[in-house]
Amino acid sequence: MSDTPDIIYTKVDEAPELARVSLEPIIRAFASKAGITLETRDISVAGRILAVFPDFLTDAQKVSDDLAWLGELVKTPSANVIKLPNISASQPQLNAAIKELQDKGYAIPDYPAEPATDAEKDIKARYDAVKGSAVNPVLREGNSDRRSAKAVKAYAKANPHRMGEWSSASKTRVASMDGNDFYANEKSATISAAQAGGASIVFAGADGSETVLKSGLKYIEGEVVDATFMSAKALTAFIEKELASVEPGVLFSAHLKATMMKVSDPIIFGHFVKVYLKDFIAKHGAELDALGWNPNSGLGDLEKKIAGNAALEADYKAAMAAQPPMYMVNSDKGVTNLHVSSDVIIDASMPAVIRAGGKGWGPDGKEADTVCCIPDNCYAPVYDETIEYFKQTGKLDVTTCGAVSNVGLMAQKAEEYGSHPTTFEAKGKGTIKIVLASGEVLHSHEVEAGDIWRSSTAKKAPILDWIQLGIARFKATGSGAFWLDAKRAHDAELIKYVEPALKAAGVEIPVMAPREATRFTLETMRTGQDCVTITGNVLRDYLTDLFPILELGTSAKMLSIVKLMQGGGMFETGAGGTAPKHVQQVIEECHLRWDSLGEFCALGESFTFLGEAKGNKAALVLGKAVDEATQKVLDNDDSPKGRVGQNDTRTSHFHFARYWATAMAEQTEDAALAAAFAPIAKALNDNAETIVAELHAAEGAPADLGGYFKLDDAKAEAAMRPSATLNGIIG
Repeated sequence: MSDTPDIIYTKVDEAPELARVSLEPIIRAFASKAGITLETRDISVAGRILAVFPDFLTDAQKVSDDLAWLGELVKTPSANVIKLPNISASQPQLNAAIKELQDKGYAIPDYPAEPATDAEKDIKARYDAVKGSAVNPVLREGNSDRRSAKAVKAYAKANPHRMGEWSSASKTRVASMDGNDFYANEKSATISAAQAGGASIVFAGADGSETVLKSGLKYIEGEVVDATFMSAKALTAFIEKELASVEPGVLFSAHLKATMMKVSDPIIFGHFVKVYLKDFIAKHGAELDALGWNPNSGLGDLEKKIAGNAALEADYKAAMAAQPPMYMVNSDKGVTNLHVSSDVIIDASMPAVIRAGGKGWGPDGKEADTVCCIPDNCYAPVYDETIEYFKQTGKLDVTTCGAVSNVGLMAQKAEEYGSHPTTFEAKGKGTIKIVLASGEVLHSHEVEAGDIWRSSTAKKAPILDWIQLGIARFKATGSGAFWLDAKRAHDAELIKYVEPALKAAGVEIPVMAPREATRFTLETMRTGQDCVTITGNVLRDYLTDLFPILELGTSAKMLSIVKLMQGGGMFETGAGGTAPKHVQQVIEECHLRWDSLGEFCALGESFTFLGEAKGNKAALVLGKAVDEATQKVLDNDDSPKGRVGQNDTRTSHFHFARYWATAMAEQTEDAALAAAFAPIAKALNDNAETIVAELHAAEGAPADLGGYFKLDDAKAEAAMRPSATLNGIIG
């Protein structure tokens, strides 16, 4: 990779991709003035699908496997990647992307849900490699350092977002299983030198038969290996109990992550659907089977399949009315919590409820308290403690609270729960076990049909790197904790690494279970002091939405630096939880409200990294100017707003460009660059009124993007770069 571009910018999905169409030409043009090269690599759902089916495409349709290429790049010191948030496709999203590509003339196969031949099994395996959290495990060859930039935090304090009022009488609560979940059944071990080597996962049936569920595993010395399962019977009983306990006027909701946990959570989601529609399914089971409906696909798919059948529609409506009202994704359009598994993602949905004072939207279009079902107890205590804390103390004062950052263990596929190809739904009664090459059984569990069994790992080198990064951030922050539960099997193994490392470093950092760490962090930030949370992978994902949404109103504005273990850098740009709604608004009225502040922050860090790693002084100058421009966007309130006629993403990008060009023209560190940017800055500032008018003139009418998962490049550019004046200046 000796000819690797200086910076790789990713092509993704939904609102972040529309924003890229507007912003990237500006970045490319400005970088070229300093001789810095920038290249785009496609990690979108559509791009990933096409990359794995070259044998079904014409030569003109074939694309490179950019994800695989990036996966190799991040293992080198030359990596400098700006990663925008991509879709972690759920099954419904994957199905929709497949259909769209087929409609566009790509002869890719249908997804075979029940493969019967070797060819179908191969097709399914290829598609399964695309869905879920397919990108992050490949790219994250380093641990995460995620925090708000100082300018962003200062702006949030001076311009506080709206927070809902909390009452001690609130009936909002978190409900979790009282046992037989992943937390209760977890087993964990650290691989010894004698145990290192090959392994397989085997199902031993009650009839004496054995089936190899996964072969070719390989564990190395020092690797932490977990295994656990969730009882389907216990899960069903839990859901039935919570449904029956919902008080009048209170909503019912389930909060999962069917995108990241691509195997386990769609199954759990399906159990919620089956219990909620228990009587309806019992009455019409044969008809629903004939229609090909799977409860895991949700109520949205059910409604499509029964559309036009008056008897089924009437019974369905009556069944819905007989149950407690549900938390809604979109009250106006009748989209419920159980319509599509990927619609309610816990790290976005729970912070939204908490930020709103414990309120969720009901089917009547009004806010109400809600029972928040989070079945597994591994991480549910975080949200439970947060809700109980605010009931006791009232809402957070965002004008005075401290900043909460995170150091997350994620390198080399650490703790990929439910997303790894080591998660299975038991087909019958028996034992699922991990068998080492020596024949030793590392872990085993007695399971019944429908139980969800999973295994995950964390390697020694990433763990040690994470601990040192945590120590460094603790010293820089002044307060924080390792979020590890000594009573949980996996965490107990990590603590065996953490405690000696802390002793060797001569630093005292508290180690707390997630519930206690949650209260400690909330109390610390309420005093105005900053605090770092040092966590595993899933908590990293959850907390880097929870605390930023409370502090800043959004997680999209966070700075995320991944210090790659081989010396490179990856700079992530925020979360995409609201991206679908943003795209819908563009389609309806050509107004995009995606905030690219995360991209601005990542861009500045990327230039600075390039300057420091390669001695590129021009990159350092560009990075400093990016930071100045970002500050001006905040100071002048040039971030996107929600309505037509207000600033949107495109006008925000224009203002960022003129501030950036002006900073480059006025800087005195590089005279040649100042001279190169002077005419650009003058043109942008002199024509500001005209450019803003052209951008606003493009709003108000529907936009044709030529697709959802695969945009038509010309149509997307027409929508996202509508100012001829700006385009002429930038090039």
